[in-house]
Amino acid sequence: MILLLNMKTTLQVKLLPSPAQHAALLETMHGFNAACTSIAGSAYEQRLASKFKLQRLLYYEVRQRFRLSAQLAIRAIAKVVEAYKRDMSKQIAFRPDSAVVYDERILSFQGLEAASLTTLHGREVIPMQMGDYQRVQFHRAQGQADLVLVKGTFYLLVTIDTPAEPPMTPERFLGVDLGIVNLATDSDGHPYTGTEVEKVRQRCMTHRMTYQATGTKAAKRRLKKLAGKEARFRRVVNHTIAKKLVAYAKDTKAALSLEELTGIRDRMTVRKGQRNKQHAWSFRQLRAFLAYKAQRLGIPLVCVDPRNTSRTCSCCGFVEKRNRRSQAEFSCLRCGLACHADINAARNLATRAGVTRPALCAPRRGQLAFAW
Repeated sequence: MILLLNMKTTLQVKLLPSPAQHAALLETMHGFNAACTSIAGSAYEQRLASKFKLQRLLYYEVRQRFRLSAQLAIRAIAKVVEAYKRDMSKQIAFRPDSAVVYDERILSFQGLEAASLTTLHGREVIPMQMGDYQRVQFHRAQGQADLVLVKGTFYLLVTIDTPAEPPMTPERFLGVDLGIVNLATDSDGHPYTGTEVEKVRQRCMTHRMTYQATGTKAAKRRLKKLAGKEARFRRVVNHTIAKKLVAYAKDTKAALSLEELTGIRDRMTVRKGQRNKQHAWSFRQLRAFLAYKAQRLGIPLVCVDPRNTSRTCSCCGFVEKRNRRSQAEFSCLRCGLACHADINAARNLATRAGVTRPALCAPRRGQLAFAW
């Protein structure tokens, strides 16, 4: 399976509203989502997921009852329709602080300094704050954004078009084995260790357990500060690893071969003491980062079945559970190949990608596509 993504990325832009503007945005958010919940109830009762029919049926009622502007009412109906198109088996409700969808009719930007947004009390011009990366990319903004509230702070999630490089013609596959001790290992033998992530996880877990057992107001304040710290650190590490892997694949003219790990949490069986460590593994996030960074550089990415890759010898193909001596050690009982288990698995992933998608690779003249 080749992962194909639309090259649309999101910029997070911080808003700096005055107290009065903050109250207006919050009231608009609550009113918008109350309207979405009401629309969702009517749509579920009548089994309607058509934007045109719901708009004809509920438009004037929504505007009058929730005091929404014309375009905010249309956006509320569209948000409900998108949700029901995914699943209409049960009635849905929206949180009061769920995102508000803005388009170019109710949102405009005044350069890089401010945004003009429609609220229940008319237009509000609100200062923005962004970093250097956002400033460079902001000229690609499409005029559409989601207004979100994160821990009392308003942000605009702005959609931008990111140009992708022309597709590269790879000469080989680079297998990437995802794990916990080593977050990633490529088939050329480069490990990307998860030691620092594990240290942060253990430290956060210890602090969390201590504060929860204490139960004082000060401990609860500490827990609030701790929330999200581990996730933010893990996200930075995953971005760094993905960037290095994609750059290496680009330099060596290699397509990427990853494991298809969908549903792996349902298949995992681990001891109670290992559950936190296993379920904190953010393989999906790392794979998503690899996918969009690879597409941006025109690098093909293939997902293959990882079954028995850790037990199969990458040299002779012999499959045996006892080949995997330990977490890090692989030793083939047939041919005697000895290497790191993650490197062996990554080589198997590269080989499987070459078998399932042979048209992607063009071996050099006089050379095999896969010569380890």
